[in-house]
Amino acid sequence: MKRAYLWVVVAIVAATLLGIAVARHSGYVLIAYDSFRYESSLWATLALLLAVVLVVLMVRFVLGLVFTSGGVVNPWSRRNRSRRTRLAIEQGQLDLAEGRWASAQRHLHRAAEAERQPLLYYLGAARAANELGRTEDSDNLLERALERQPQAELAIALTHAQLQVDRGDTEAALVTLQAMHERHPHNVQVLRQLQRLYQQRGDWSAVIRLLPELRKDKVLSAAELAELERRAWGENLSLAARREQDDQTAQQSLERAWQQLTSAQRQEPQLVLAYAEQLRQLGAESDAEKVLRTALQREYESHLARLYGLVRGGDPARQLQTAEGWLKQHPDDPSLLLTLGRLSLQNRLWGKARDYFEDSLRRQRNPEACAELARLLAGLGDTERSNQLFQEGLGLLDERLLALPLPEAVRA
Repeated sequence: MKRAYLWVVVAIVAATLLGIAVARHSGYVLIAYDSFRYESSLWATLALLLAVVLVVLMVRFVLGLVFTSGGVVNPWSRRNRSRRTRLAIEQGQLDLAEGRWASAQRHLHRAAEAERQPLLYYLGAARAANELGRTEDSDNLLERALERQPQAELAIALTHAQLQVDRGDTEAALVTLQAMHERHPHNVQVLRQLQRLYQQRGDWSAVIRLLPELRKDKVLSAAELAELERRAWGENLSLAARREQDDQTAQQSLERAWQQLTSAQRQEPQLVLAYAEQLRQLGAESDAEKVLRTALQREYESHLARLYGLVRGGDPARQLQTAEGWLKQHPDDPSLLLTLGRLSLQNRLWGKARDYFEDSLRRQRNPEACAELARLLAGLGDTERSNQLFQEGLGLLDERLLALPLPEAVRA
């Protein structure tokens, strides 16, 4: 408020001074050129110049207002096109994140056509179309992206491969990724997607062939790579035995796959377990017993000890004696106690088998131990406890059964 009063005072003073100046001397201005002649007082001339300046400024303001209004109103103006594109991008990305696929495809396609760098919008629109089952539209959008940004071929191909996997066309995805692997042999993302696709297809031989590249280009961490390697070779052993119809031929194929492993790999407990399990399933239990015994004498492993009780060696008494030797160093291993119970059954030592099974159950309530002891007790005539153990083993096998509804009579 004080500032407003100050301006009023300044204006009054300025007007007073101007009036005094005009009253003391009006001045004289003469402009003559050829036949043109202009005469006036100095103050009238200054007023005219001021009026001209004000008119020019007013005209500029009006013209600017007209053009700005035209830009706002005109739907084809650059300003409106930019605004529509921005809104399409924002809405399309939101739709894509929230799963509104049809709207996402429409908005992102519109944004891609308007933008100078449209790759991300084409990829998003292609994904939305793929989710809608519009595979032809999805492929066309990716082709359009390649036309607009050919330098982004790898990114487009990787997206295409993932969309092909999502729609269940793993064969086409494999062709796409293999083509990119030839052109970009050291690209981490190509190698990662290839590895995952081979795993999904169950092509463990291909995973094994890819392992050196995964290691060289550091696609996976050391721990992940070691786990993948163990799993790949283990699955390959299983597949080697299943490829053949004849057991003898299958065992030969399994043996060849086993010999392909390095000496260090043949000492991996997980691979030994896979190999011995396949030998057992092929009926070569004596060979499986030797493999397990050698591995357990080299390094004890609980899973191998459990499997040792499921194979029948050539000498059951010696097999039991060998397992009882491990008990001295591992007296609290429930898997070993279960194995000892099973080996005692093979040797018809019913009392010893019962003691081992009960000892195993005291350390861990296990459905296998429950079932083995229940079978033994049924054979020994203790049907009441046998039935109790069968019921307990069933509950341990899947505790979710307890949450399922039952008839009233059963619950009672």
